[in-house]
Amino acid sequence: MFSDVGPLELLTLAVLAVLVFGPDKLPKMIQNVAGVLRKLRELSESAKTEIRSELGPEYQDFDFEDLRPKTFVRKHLLNGETEGLGLEEIRSALDPRAELDQIAGTVREAADDTRTGVRNAARVPLTKTAGPEPVAERSAFDIDAT
Repeated sequence: MFSDVGPLELLTLAVLAVLVFGPDKLPKMIQNVAGVLRKLRELSESAKTEIRSELGPEYQDFDFEDLRPKTFVRKHLLNGETEGLGLEEIRSALDPRAELDQIAGTVREAADDTRTGVRNAARVPLTKTAGPEPVAERSAFDIDAT
């Protein structure tokens, strides 16, 4: 419940409690809060046992944790499995890393072959070849007409 409260926050709350209630009344306030929490737990447990007794003997093993949506889905839809609905297979099928590794390996092999001087006619050369001279581009409009 309070798993995200850090030690500095607890220290701040303690200092604030001492300042608000004072060192005289603070132990009494802590006892009162602990008593209220104890009463709430007892009330909750008695409500659970009363609900179980009203439901009948076929629901004696009913767990109230099953009412949480995450637990309900895991228990009834996924049959208690922790991985969900084949999502892991979908993730692995859509993961491009294997294909990218294969392409990178092919490029490395081609680069190694060109460095060692081995040329294969079926392979595409990775170096740029000199082509014809670029033609001067003509303007898109007539300068005299404007």
